[in-house]
Amino acid sequence: MARALAQAPAPDLALGRYRPLRPLGSGASGSVWLARDEQTGLDVALKIVPREGKAGLRAEREAEAASRLRHPTCLRAYAFGREHGHVYIAYEYAPGCTFRDALRSKELGDADLIEACAQLSEGLAHAHGRGVVHRDVKPANVLLTDDPGVSVRLLDFGLAAFAEAETLTAVGDVPGTLAYISPERLSGEQGTGAGDVWAVGVMLWEALAGRHPFWRPSLMETGRAIEEGAPSLRTARPDLPEPLLDAVDRALATDPRKRPTAAKLAALLRDARPRRGPKSAHNRLVLAPARMAPAAVAGAVAGLTATLLPFWPPGFALGFAALATLLGFLRPRLGLGAALAVGFLPVGNLSLGLALAYAAAVVAWLAATAGPSPVQRGLVTATGVVVLA
Repeated sequence: MARALAQAPAPDLALGRYRPLRPLGSGASGSVWLARDEQTGLDVALKIVPREGKAGLRAEREAEAASRLRHPTCLRAYAFGREHGHVYIAYEYAPGCTFRDALRSKELGDADLIEACAQLSEGLAHAHGRGVVHRDVKPANVLLTDDPGVSVRLLDFGLAAFAEAETLTAVGDVPGTLAYISPERLSGEQGTGAGDVWAVGVMLWEALAGRHPFWRPSLMETGRAIEEGAPSLRTARPDLPEPLLDAVDRALATDPRKRPTAAKLAALLRDARPRRGPKSAHNRLVLAPARMAPAAVAGAVAGLTATLLPFWPPGFALGFAALATLLGFLRPRLGLGAALAVGFLPVGNLSLGLALAYAAAVVAWLAATAGPSPVQRGLVTATGVVVLA
């Protein structure tokens, strides 16, 4: 049954009132399906994991955590059940992409990245207030919905810890993803809300700087880097507002007692968010090479055209090339259009300028007379031959 669920939906398979339609994603412990609620006709996201072992226990823990949460940034859980050797949780279906995918696409600007992390912090503050610690906050567990603007959903409370319960993990078994685990958890302490705040700080540092603050070639080196603490975000993005830099640095304090609460971090991020922040540093580095090619082509075409035509003085050729290059970098199509238009510009172009002057003189002469005589036509033709020659 587990293999069937992982590969293709069976038309006759239903878990409770939910019928799987197509897979949305899968992981080591289970899979998530788009499913139909056969009672209401609504689509849901159905998480399915094997009932036996830690995966089943974590699914039950996730369901318990989800039942406690009622916040816009937390996916609403509709139902939980056990059937066909599986545990399933029916969540609201929110189309979108993960924060990890958004970082890879390089489409979010600084203001949107900060807003996403502020919303994430608000959701965590709600969970912490209900006695739930996520313990696995990372880009892959944050959903950016397709709704207009920035709208975040926090996913996967399968590793959640509760204030009144003991952890499922054994001694030495640190749950979560290493790159986003706080230093106190690496040293064996239990997960707290401060660890979730640390993970948000790592995500924000990574998103704004375009690289991970701790990731190293080996897990051991990564762990040592986490224990030593992150370099200040100022070293990578000195252009960001000082309150924002301070908020990220505080979230990444190695002493958990010095970190702000999730609610405080959300407030700090909203207060520090730039109104019109630029694209992140990573985005700007990727954007510049992408525009260099059309800018170079526009400059070369403009310079070559101005050189082949009798432009005077010669500096016009360099000027047109520089202008087309600049326009090509700002807007590639505009730059190429300007380069192609150089041959039709009368400024500095002797042949075109004289031809246009001649045409204007002819039009003026013809307009000033009721009808050109054979002598006038002969003079016009002779003058045109001389000018164009």
